[in-house]
Amino acid sequence: MAANITIKKDKKHQTFEGFGVSGAWWAQDIGGWEETDPESGMPKRERIAQLLFDKSEGIGVGAYRYNLGGGSMQSGRGTFSPNCRRAESFDVSDTEYDWSRDKNAVWTMNAAVRYGADEVILFVNSPPERLTKNNKSHLDKPLRTNLAEENYLPFAKYCLDVAEHFVKQGVPVKYISPVNEPVWVWTGGQEGCHYRPRQVRGVMRVFAGELEKRPVLKGVRLSGAENGDLRWFNKTYCRMLLDDELVRRNIDSIDTHSYYLMPLKIMRLVPFLSNRIGSMKRYKKWMDKRYPGVSLKTTEWTHMKGGRDYGMDSALEQARVMLEDITVMDAAAWQLWIAVSNVDYCDGLIYQFDEDRTFKMTKRYYAFGNYSKFVESGSVRVETDCDDGELKTLAFVKGDRTALIVINATDKEKTVRLADGGKAVMYVTDDNENLTEREVELSAVRISGRSVNTLIRS
Repeated sequence: MAANITIKKDKKHQTFEGFGVSGAWWAQDIGGWEETDPESGMPKRERIAQLLFDKSEGIGVGAYRYNLGGGSMQSGRGTFSPNCRRAESFDVSDTEYDWSRDKNAVWTMNAAVRYGADEVILFVNSPPERLTKNNKSHLDKPLRTNLAEENYLPFAKYCLDVAEHFVKQGVPVKYISPVNEPVWVWTGGQEGCHYRPRQVRGVMRVFAGELEKRPVLKGVRLSGAENGDLRWFNKTYCRMLLDDELVRRNIDSIDTHSYYLMPLKIMRLVPFLSNRIGSMKRYKKWMDKRYPGVSLKTTEWTHMKGGRDYGMDSALEQARVMLEDITVMDAAAWQLWIAVSNVDYCDGLIYQFDEDRTFKMTKRYYAFGNYSKFVESGSVRVETDCDDGELKTLAFVKGDRTALIVINATDKEKTVRLADGGKAVMYVTDDNENLTEREVELSAVRISGRSVNTLIRS
């Protein structure tokens, strides 16, 4: 028997901006892959950019997060594992920059824009080493900031000078994120800087004041505070930002990462803290009550699991998390951590093989495309209802166009029916299909087991 799906166009929620990926740790490598890809006949770096950002030949990712590095690659200082987590910096002195640096990552950013990405976010893990207390891009001791207050302004000027440089070259810089996961200790492994809530406010106030003096950056907004887990001090950081008039003028959303990490022992002792949906509901309710009209965005997530996975297990988990963030928290944008990975880890949409400079797509790539390729920027999320509780549904409307996403995480094939009938084009990603297109009758739509599906009706 077919399950009924109802799209309630009169029950509207957030206007959605789009989907994005970070270029951290891979763009500075992939951007130099100039060899020809034998399958496409294109340079390999060009083909990877096309696969990620082109709407017709790829999955049409619309936002690119450029990692504005701290300079650990130049200096060689600090403890990093693996070495690809080091990053370059344009910073030379208060008045001098070297724009020839980070050329591969800059090429990748420009290629993303060329293929259709219309939003670039400059995000910082660590201030330039020249400005840090220990002249490193990570801490020596935990829970102490590595940026002295007298260097807030030089830090802000550097980041805004970089933004102006890119804007003048035609790069659509829309956001600057000076702080990344401020709660964590960042004593090695990658670039990072710890900040207490008042320190985040201090940094953001200086950035906001400097941003308002820059006519070239009119329309560019601040992004923050990019907490790693919305349960830990997230409300405190929100208050620091949104209760400050200067910061509030220059920030239009609270951006948070969607990780949900906790030692098993604590989860057993305090079970309500392990309820991801419950935590998001409480946080959303608090935001709506205290800061009505301020949108929320997910600006980073990945599985945080070891081992490469090419199949539907991780694709279904990723699709579920995306749906939950967008429906429960009303996230107005959703951005994945890295797009390409070269490590033995469950992250990235594409895996790279450094030995012979080859690459391979995952099912996560195609399932991400079920969202990014078909949900247009400016679409409005509307409510859905489904008779079958095992199916997850999500719908967006823009003009006469409706995009419906259906996730079936079970092994069972199911049939669904849309009440008003008609025809639609469906794109299927499952164990056997990769965004396979087919025309369907909405009176009886077959939904394969372990699948992510997008139905488009205009």
